[in-house]
Amino acid sequence: MIKVLLADDQALVRAGFKALLDAQPDMTVVAEAADGAEAVRLAGEHAPDVVLMDIRMPGTDGLTATRLMPPGPHIVILTTFELDEYVFEALRGGASGFLVKDTEPAELIQAVRVVAAGEALLSPSVTRRLIAEYASRAKEPVATQGLDQLTEREREVLSLVGTGMTNDEIAAKLFMSPATAKTHVSRAMMKLHARDRAQLVVIAYESGLVKPGWL
Repeated sequence: MIKVLLADDQALVRAGFKALLDAQPDMTVVAEAADGAEAVRLAGEHAPDVVLMDIRMPGTDGLTATRLMPPGPHIVILTTFELDEYVFEALRGGASGFLVKDTEPAELIQAVRVVAAGEALLSPSVTRRLIAEYASRAKEPVATQGLDQLTEREREVLSLVGTGMTNDEIAAKLFMSPATAKTHVSRAMMKLHARDRAQLVVIAYESGLVKPGWL
């Protein structure tokens, strides 16, 4: 059973999401929060697998709450626009992806399952747009702990993840099987202590491994 926490200041939005998710045989909404501070507290009490987090809430907003979340839950940012100005910062803060609020019900359900399984909720096209957004405000590369532990092949794979490539695309480019590509990605995540693929994209850019304009 996938345990979900809803964090949104609009009661009607929470009610709609709750009705939809509770109707699924493999999901249950364990708690609801009207602001970020309450979301952090309830996450500590209920240990949800997934948190659906509105980014704009009174008091403690979703961005701050994402950073303050206890280890464990996978956080999905809910936003009105695909490239909300805060989405990239939320990914840096530990979110696993984001959903537009008018997402179709079936897509929302699938998204919860994807994130609960430990995958990042970022399509290649969205990843590339996020990269472009980051590149436009890129700073000097920063030293990233663990980068020197990567093998040459893992660094190569990480740089391709950073350009928004899927495992299948990486496999085709490097003449390896998708399973091998996935293994390299998993090892890079472990060595860099990245929560998911979204975090790898951030690391690839912040470390200077991928340069703006490589898209």
